Amino acid sequence: MAVDYQSLAVSGVQALQPYQPGKPIEELARELGLDPDRIIKLASNENPLGPSEQALAAARRALDELCLYPDGNGFALKQKLAERYGLSMSQLTLGNGSNDVLEVIARCFAGPDSEVIYSQYAFAVYPLVTQAIGATGVSVPARDWGHDLDAMAAAVTERTRLIFVANPNNPTGTVHSDAALRAFLDAVPERVLVVLDEAYCEYLNGDGYPDGLRLLDRYPNLIVCRTFSKAWGLAALRVGYSVSSPAIADVLNRVRQPFNVDSIALAAATAVLDDEAYLERSRAVNTAGLAQLAEGFDGLGLPYIPSFGNFIAVDVGDQAGDVYQALLVRGVIVRPVAGYGMPRHLRVSVGLEHENRRFLDALAEVLGG
Repeated sequence: MAVDYQSLAVSGVQALQPYQPGKPIEELARELGLDPDRIIKLASNENPLGPSEQALAAARRALDELCLYPDGNGFALKQKLAERYGLSMSQLTLGNGSNDVLEVIARCFAGPDSEVIYSQYAFAVYPLVTQAIGATGVSVPARDWGHDLDAMAAAVTERTRLIFVANPNNPTGTVHSDAALRAFLDAVPERVLVVLDEAYCEYLNGDGYPDGLRLLDRYPNLIVCRTFSKAWGLAALRVGYSVSSPAIADVLNRVRQPFNVDSIALAAATAVLDDEAYLERSRAVNTAGLAQLAEGFDGLGLPYIPSFGNFIAVDVGDQAGDVYQALLVRGVIVRPVAGYGMPRHLRVSVGLEHENRRFLDALAEVLGG
């Protein structure tokens, strides 16, 4: 009798569906026979500027040592992060992208007898890692497409171990003020860890927005997660990190896999932190791109969710799946978000000016056809 190997997997994993990333350019080119140079991808919240020249130069230098294991402690990158943000190196945990750190946190602090709270329309990795470790996920209904922080605090029980909060949130782009976040943290028992996912924090401009790193001294149960994949333009290298109390970081670093960030990634991430001009260009391109897309949606009469990330979710109607497919035929990749419970929306990453224009023209053609 053949063995049903799927049945041997732990119960949480058996019911999981794999995470669906944005469609790669090469995949679409193969499927439809399109010229890959004529395809634009606005699906995965990547930085449209391309990588920093300083990061590229550091990555090239690191190629000479491909035969050696990377620094398993990531000393140089931790040192640079500590200097930039006024931290102790003992507060840092590095990951193969921030997703890696999110999973490590869940594995360290939750399990089959515990609950993990997250918001409706929040990042898909939160329920994914919760289910994988056998914990009970508690999805709190959203308010105005964003986190209902009061309801999330009220959902805490004796079994609650973790709360995931994304600020700004993916895929809706909503954000909470510093005051709102502090009020929420005040309401959460200190025994419950709050994971503040700030993957898009570098795009926030102006006063009143929270900086999670400034809250760590006041809230010892807070863990802040950040990434180099978005504003810093290093998505392919997968570098993320968390900042927490040294005690929490010590636990995370016991479970973190050795050499989980490779040498090229460490070198590029360390170098890009000195490229302030690149970060400012990323912000400027994003601000202009969000305005361009919003103006285009207004012109088409399409509702959208005002965004504080590097993407925007637009309501294209009941046939969003068909609109997505029609855009693919025209060589434009965006992201359907029906899996997030948003069947009418498409999430569109901010591109360069001509990429945004091509998308808007293609969308107008599809909707007008």
